[in-house]
Amino acid sequence: MSQTAGQSSASHYLPVREDWLARRQEAILEPALPIVDPHHHLWDRPDWRYMLPDLLADLNAGHNVIATVFVQARAFHRASGPEEFRPVGETEFVNGVAAMSASGRYGPARVCAGIVGHADLRLGARVQAVLDAHERAGGDRFRGIRHITAWDAEPSALNPGYPVPPRLMEEAGFRDGLRTLAKNGMTFDAWLYHRQIRELTALARAVPEARIVLDHVGGPLGIGQYAGKRAEVFAEWQSAIRELASCPNVFVKLGGLGMRINGFGFETAVDPPSSETLAAAWKPYIATCIEAFGAERCMFESNFPVDKGSYSYVACWNAFKRLAADASAAEKTALFSGTAARFYRLAL
Repeated sequence: MSQTAGQSSASHYLPVREDWLARRQEAILEPALPIVDPHHHLWDRPDWRYMLPDLLADLNAGHNVIATVFVQARAFHRASGPEEFRPVGETEFVNGVAAMSASGRYGPARVCAGIVGHADLRLGARVQAVLDAHERAGGDRFRGIRHITAWDAEPSALNPGYPVPPRLMEEAGFRDGLRTLAKNGMTFDAWLYHRQIRELTALARAVPEARIVLDHVGGPLGIGQYAGKRAEVFAEWQSAIRELASCPNVFVKLGGLGMRINGFGFETAVDPPSSETLAAAWKPYIATCIEAFGAERCMFESNFPVDKGSYSYVACWNAFKRLAADASAAEKTALFSGTAARFYRLAL
């Protein structure tokens, strides 16, 4: 199966180049360490296919991945029916993949042991019917919703596939929808950019019963007007992260720093980056999050295949292991599997 992203995907995501990734091979660090990858996608797009065999090729590269969580990606929405129910098709698809994995025929990892789908939280209390449909489609694997709120005044950062108005998290309907989600014991994945982190803090305080996880360390931008201003962006991001950490209902995913929007430029080198290079670039962000939230509210994530345009699955998890080298055994368990299993209620 081809994993090469064509031009339309490359307009927002970095294209995956298998031949480039193959230029670097690394030994697996701590190969026995159990990993729950709490953030990956599956899709079959005209210019980019990443399905179960493609994911398994990454999972089976040497790290001990025991389970994964699928996060919404507009994969296999229903082609007809009421608009608000069309994302349920994605949950139906992913639950089928999870059932295939649960048979044991594709290896020991429990792929898609947890499923995060999409529902329009602006429906308010009316989102209940959509959540019920997701739960029926996902069975005991459906865990929550991601409603992307990523917006910035920098036009090059905006994803044309997810048009979002500014200050969406302040809308009364959105907050009512989050309350409905929380009432069902479901989680909320928050994907936004660094200047919106304080909006998430306000949301978390307004709906303290909601269990929220911040995706991709809060999306520090490094392109467009933010290019060449990494220190300035980091200072703003760090201050907002520390404030967000005061909300006990918020967790954070450590990863997602291989996207075009982050502006690290890993993809521009002759060879793909080593895990040492990645760990050095990521250390300020990862260290800040772990210090602020504690290991019990942090979880490493791959964000594959999106981040695969910048580095391999092996290098990604090797980098995380380097960053956690000084952590205690209990902290390592939390960072690599325990926090994710607890947040998404995975019975491993």
